[in-house]
Amino acid sequence: MIAPYVLGIDGLSRSGKTTFVSKLEHFFESSGYRTAIYHLDDYVEPRNRRYNTGHEEWVEYYFLQWDLEKVKKELLDQKSDAEIIVIEGVFLQRSEWREAFDQVVYLDCAQEVRFQRESAATQQNVKKFEDRYWKAERYYLERVRPVKMADYVIET
Repeated sequence: MIAPYVLGIDGLSRSGKTTFVSKLEHFFESSGYRTAIYHLDDYVEPRNRRYNTGHEEWVEYYFLQWDLEKVKKELLDQKSDAEIIVIEGVFLQRSEWREAFDQVVYLDCAQEVRFQRESAATQQNVKKFEDRYWKAERYYLERVRPVKMADYVIET
């Protein structure tokens, strides 16, 4: 059996990853490829492991949000009958995961646009975005440099 091609779809929150992957899945399957789709958000840790841990909120989001070992074991090191595996999620190009992908597409979308895609109720809690999400995103953008590291960049 030939190893599957593993494609990562990276992008910050609300950049359009799920919509993009849905269209990509349809394209691959209509082209005759057996495809498996995985979402990083299916590996989010229980709330008590990622909130009120004593760390800064952005650290909790970036470093504690996902079960890193489970992601590596179940997603990145898995064997599959699929010819193409697509994994989508935020921060996919972090050092723990990047080598698992044959190629990565980064969906680049301005913070203001992404924020407008949030529900009106969610937008009311700007402080949570400032303290948790946007600081973690800045860390990722500055340290990992996903636009530079990706094989393809698509503005959404």
